[in-house]
Amino acid sequence: MIYIYNRITDPYFNLASEEYILKEFKDDCFMLWRNEPSIIVGKNQNALAEINLDYVKEHNIPVVRRLSGGGAVFHDLGNVNFTFIVNDDLNRFNDFRRFTQPIIDVLRKLSLNAEFSGRNDITIDGKKISGNAQYYYKNRILHHGTLLVSSNMADLSAALKVRPIKFEDKGVKSVSKRVTNINEHLKEPIGIEEFINLIMNDIRERTGGSGLYEFTGEDIKNIEKLKNEKYSTWEWNFGMSPDYSLKNEKKFLGGTLEVVLNVENGIIKDMKIYGDFFGKKDVKDIEEILKGVKHSESGVRDALSSVDINEYFANISLENLIDVLF
Repeated sequence: MIYIYNRITDPYFNLASEEYILKEFKDDCFMLWRNEPSIIVGKNQNALAEINLDYVKEHNIPVVRRLSGGGAVFHDLGNVNFTFIVNDDLNRFNDFRRFTQPIIDVLRKLSLNAEFSGRNDITIDGKKISGNAQYYYKNRILHHGTLLVSSNMADLSAALKVRPIKFEDKGVKSVSKRVTNINEHLKEPIGIEEFINLIMNDIRERTGGSGLYEFTGEDIKNIEKLKNEKYSTWEWNFGMSPDYSLKNEKKFLGGTLEVVLNVENGIIKDMKIYGDFFGKKDVKDIEEILKGVKHSESGVRDALSSVDINEYFANISLENLIDVLF
């Protein structure tokens, strides 16, 4: 087994590194890594429906889609991620206990009441400290999980607190659960580096491993390429969302504005604008302009850059329209 302590904290790079190891390495692998503040959404989720968009924009938090299914999670430097990538057959897929038990054993060495819970969680005294997910590629299983050691719970809650917009889609919804940090259950808080060393050493001992593997220059070059072509793109992180419809209504100085739109592959396929606002021109023009546009703030801004919004919505600004659209 190859052992990696990946000290890079770029979420785009780190998600790309998992896919790179999965597809390009032949050996089993265990990796520990951390991300700067970011939201990681499951492969089958509607990214917009899982995040507090205002908070994410204000704090410049990256939203990155991973290969595996499951729900959205908030990462920061107080959270340690672990990844097992092993050669196996499909019959062992979805066996979460196989990969979480070694982690639970380490936590119990710290006198923590750690248990496997539900379908994919690790809990301490009934509160969640780890969520886990898996992905299968050819004859290899990727299993990864979070470990909340000293995460900022206020940021976690705020980033994943979705605004009351009505999404109708087939995306997998995240399930809210009571979460806690590992340090809250220890007599003396443990430092991140100490915790990482504890897990790495334990896994190496139980699997008979040797030293740590360092990414080569070629590895980093290839991971960066995958990051730039896939993991840092709007097409992967938002365009890959399942088809969905959105209905939202807000009241502004110029009246009530309601939008209903359908999105496929991240592209606005059709939309209707309603309300008791006034305008010189017919809003059908706006509806037509936005058809075929990415359902992203930048996409909408670009499409409407040459349009005088006041001619369609008296006392309603472009910012107001974007607020309703997202």
